[in-house]
Amino acid sequence: MNWAGWALLSACFAALTAILAKIGIQGIPSNLAMAVRTTVVLVAAWALVLARGEAKGLMELPQKTVLFLVLSGLATGASWMCYFKALALGPVSKVAPIDKLSFVLAAVLAVVFLREKLTWPLAAGCGLIVAGVLLTLKG
Repeated sequence: MNWAGWALLSACFAALTAILAKIGIQGIPSNLAMAVRTTVVLVAAWALVLARGEAKGLMELPQKTVLFLVLSGLATGASWMCYFKALALGPVSKVAPIDKLSFVLAAVLAVVFLREKLTWPLAAGCGLIVAGVLLTLKG
């Protein structure tokens, strides 16, 4: 499967995540819910790495790689904490669209820091996402 297929599967699982998390968070602190979810992800990720024999290069990872993966992990943790708190306080139909503004922010950051090309279709798509989020908040 190519990158687009994996991305589509990611979107499907992310949609399920929102619904399942909203149901699972009922009556418990959002940070506890996030910790349970994170533990499941941690165990599953290491099980996959070990099953595929991909852990052998762990000690040879460049320091820059480790630094940026650690920073990415911290950003993921902060995102999940905020996401679970938002789900605890608000409806999925409002939280999920706002969360998807990450696409727009990632595109802008990719243009600025990674020197990716800003194309008219990308700019238009970002604009439509922002418009869609604003529309969902009105309803």
